Amino acid sequence: MTWHPVLRADLVEALRAVPPDAPTLCDGWQARHLAAHVVLRESSARVGLGIAAPRLTDVAERAVAELADTAMHDAGYAALVDRVEAGPSRWHPLALAGDAANRVELYVHGEDVRRGDGVAHERPLDPALVDALWHDATRFARARTLRVPVGLVLVRPDGPRARVRKPRGDHGTVVVRGGAGDLLLWVSGRGAATDLVVQGEEADVAALARALPLP
Repeated sequence: MTWHPVLRADLVEALRAVPPDAPTLCDGWQARHLAAHVVLRESSARVGLGIAAPRLTDVAERAVAELADTAMHDAGYAALVDRVEAGPSRWHPLALAGDAANRVELYVHGEDVRRGDGVAHERPLDPALVDALWHDATRFARARTLRVPVGLVLVRPDGPRARVRKPRGDHGTVVVRGGAGDLLLWVSGRGAATDLVVQGEEADVAALARALPLP
């Protein structure tokens, strides 16, 4: 199944449920900034490049701030969220890329809004979506722990487990247990707002947390 249309609808629902100045998990961003980021990612080449290229980050941040400023009040915010709902044009690269470019982005940003108070609010998800997010979580975990010397195993409450990395040297293995969505949020840098159980030696847990802050 293709998930990004479902996750876009979920994100739009979350945005419409909060005021424009609602906090999000994105540091310094209110709901209006997050909505502006999504719109510009899908419509502005400069902003798209700024997300990927550090030297263009300032350009992207200014563009997000300017668009967010048009959504400080209800009418402007509603119009901006409508643009999030509309998504990219049919032939935009992000539209053509489908889930590969959008599933993680839209799921994580939906939770950025829902968990803007910093509290874990994991919700029931379709089992097939759970499997897709599990795949994303394990893939991101491998990419983001390349320099971590400890072993890492991810475990879902319903049984599946993945050995992400073997330990090096004298280090042991850390086991992180949680729902697929929470694991994905953790490896995306949102660990503080997740409900995870971490098991391992104190030094190994600390080494992992330096790379990916834990709850």
